[in-house]
Amino acid sequence: MDLTPATWLPAAFAVLMGLAILLYVVLDGYDLGVGILSAAAGGAQRDRMIASIGPFWDANETWLVLAVGLLLVAYPQAHGMILGDLYLPVAGLLLGLILRGVAFEFRAKSTIGHKTWWDRAFVAGSGLAALTQGYMLGLYIVGFERTASNVAFALLTAVCLAAGYAFIGATWLIMKAEGDLQCRAVSWAKGTLLLSGLGMTIISVVTPLVSERIWDKWLSLPNLILLAPIPVVTAAVFAILFVVLRHLPTRTDRFCWLPFVGAVGIFLLGFHGLAYSFFPYVVPDRLTVWQAAAAPESLMIMFVGALVVLPIIAGYSAFAYRVFWGKATDLRYY
Repeated sequence: MDLTPATWLPAAFAVLMGLAILLYVVLDGYDLGVGILSAAAGGAQRDRMIASIGPFWDANETWLVLAVGLLLVAYPQAHGMILGDLYLPVAGLLLGLILRGVAFEFRAKSTIGHKTWWDRAFVAGSGLAALTQGYMLGLYIVGFERTASNVAFALLTAVCLAAGYAFIGATWLIMKAEGDLQCRAVSWAKGTLLLSGLGMTIISVVTPLVSERIWDKWLSLPNLILLAPIPVVTAAVFAILFVVLRHLPTRTDRFCWLPFVGAVGIFLLGFHGLAYSFFPYVVPDRLTVWQAAAAPESLMIMFVGALVVLPIIAGYSAFAYRVFWGKATDLRYY
């Protein structure tokens, strides 16, 4: 087996980039979800919801910066093709992230009259960021071909991913909130769980249909039998979450963490399915990771740097979660 740098480095960067994307989707996904759900809350409850993500949201977005940076330095040709095809939704994503970041800071320092508008901006920014990410995912799955049916699929994917973010955001609130807000979070989680399941089902059905290669990877024998545990386990997790949510909140609040862990498990399984479907292509059916990769000498230098940077990012993120673990309290600025 050929294990030269030109062979294993592009694959290693695919793993690193995939890890960064997965961590971003899970971590920034829940705080985007909280932002979306804050539209249904008011007053003190909205303040407590935003306080629950206050110490984390900035660090969560670091993983998006890392993923895009890895795409640029490791696969420059793919970076140009992907962002060229997605320049409008990418602009929408950046606008949404900027809007929610500004609104997060200004809402805490504004008068009551202005605070309402910043709250609306925070919801709008969170929703726009989630919807554009889902739209980009939909276009990526169909190979960036903008036919009427493909655009309709991308729009549906946008709504379903936003629902998925709202779901994981609701499970985060179940874990971080108390009292009436926790009860409302359980209700939100029940509603968004169904739409999230619908979204995963649609994506799972459409993905093999748009590519004969993906169809063969999933539905040819013996792959059909060997890969069957993935959808079966995913369906089982959905069923378990449905049952668990019916019995929450409990008087002791002992299992408040379970829905969030289940939501993370669903995202992990969904990401695993997509990664298996598209690897080794970084641009679907057009460029593999080896065809799009930069020179091995450049990749080696960047790989060493990534091995230094990744533990630092993971370390300070873990430290922040350790320090601010437990139920959310009021967010104060001094």
